[in-house]
Amino acid sequence: MNKIAVILNPAARGEKAKAMGEKIKRLAQGSSFHLSSAPGHVGILAKKAVEEGFKTIVAAGGDGTINEVVNGIAGSDVSLGILPVGTMNVFAAELGLPVNNLPECWELIKDGHVRKVDLPRANRHYFVQLAGVGLDAQVVKETSWNFRKNFGPLSYVISATQIAARKPPRLVVDAGGELREGSFVLIGNGRFYGGPFTIFKDARIDDGKLDVLIFKNLGYLDIVRYLNAIVFGTHANLPDVEYFQTDKATIRSKQEVPVEVDGELIGNLPVSFRLLQRKLKVISPAV
Repeated sequence: MNKIAVILNPAARGEKAKAMGEKIKRLAQGSSFHLSSAPGHVGILAKKAVEEGFKTIVAAGGDGTINEVVNGIAGSDVSLGILPVGTMNVFAAELGLPVNNLPECWELIKDGHVRKVDLPRANRHYFVQLAGVGLDAQVVKETSWNFRKNFGPLSYVISATQIAARKPPRLVVDAGGELREGSFVLIGNGRFYGGPFTIFKDARIDDGKLDVLIFKNLGYLDIVRYLNAIVFGTHANLPDVEYFQTDKATIRSKQEVPVEVDGELIGNLPVSFRLLQRKLKVISPAV
């Protein structure tokens, strides 16, 4: 019998988290259940579950939880299952999971249909969906938990507006020896970013390629123009946006510029991106 470990990362504390935990315990009855207690604990629990011989490890949470589990199981033969109960469930949507139907997601996990997808890496940190250098990482860095709690998605817009008033960094992107410059870079494994928006139109999570978007400018009006184009899917056609695919890239800057992967800060530049082709086993709907 396939041994399944479920790791829950309660983004909210108190009664809401307790109720979600009880719901998942009922759903995953018969599985081994683990509750994280602090930042970074999810990855430790995932590594321990690998060592204990579990064949499927389920991330119950959002993209940040998935990221921690993936960094705990990378290099093993374990399959990743997902119960999308986080604020952001972009990777689950990318896989075609029924993000609003936990019982159906659990049935898929029990069915165990495995898809092998690419596993990107930023320096020593693995990620599954997207990495950002510059603006979005700076927004994550400067938007506190309390600020997000009080203002919701608007908190990110407020932070981005404040950052846009500053002089943008100069980023140098080296992809295969060809140098490009910009103020803000997104690196994608899949199509989606921040929800339903298709940012990387040519991306496939098993095509052996990273998709790269370089935004050349970063003033307030530029950000508004970029966001408007993203909504309509025309951003890659803008004259000050560069879109290409590569299997590796290195980004540097003389300034201190933060880097995020799957919404989690991992430090500052320089950063080297690499890709391990189809090295992550994920449970997904049969294609």
